Amino acid sequence: MPLHPAYFETRFRCESPAPDWPARFAIISASATTGERWDPAREAAADARLLATIRAHEVWYARVTGYSPTTAHAEPSWAVALARATACELGATFAQDAIYWVDGDALVVGRCTGDPAWEPVGAFRARVDAPG
Repeated sequence: MPLHPAYFETRFRCESPAPDWPARFAIISASATTGERWDPAREAAADARLLATIRAHEVWYARVTGYSPTTAHAEPSWAVALARATACELGATFAQDAIYWVDGDALVVGRCTGDPAWEPVGAFRARVDAPG
C-alpha cells in the first residue's frame, strides 16, 4: 500500500531559530495516524508520553511541527537523534504509520513496521520554516 501523498508535501516549522541539526535524525509524531482524528486531550497526552520516552533515551531532540501547505493540517513532532531502527520502533509504539528520516540534507519517509521502503521526499532544509 503506498504512503499517503500528504507525506510528500510536508514542510516543517520550528518555533525558535532552527537548531544545529545533527547529521542523522528522525522526525516522529504521536498525533493521530493519517486518516484518523483524536480529541485534543488524547493528542496532548500522546505527545507528552513521546517526549518523556525521547528524554529517557538521553539524545538530542528538538520540537518541529510538520504541516501541509495546502490543507494547513499540522502535527507537533520531535526531531530526534536516534538510530533509524529505534526511531521506527518508537513510531510504531506511538501508533504512527510512518516517520521521516534525515541523513545530511536528504529527507525520506518510511513505514514504521515491515519493510520501510524509504521513499525520497526532497531536501530537508528547503522544507524548514524557522524565525530569524
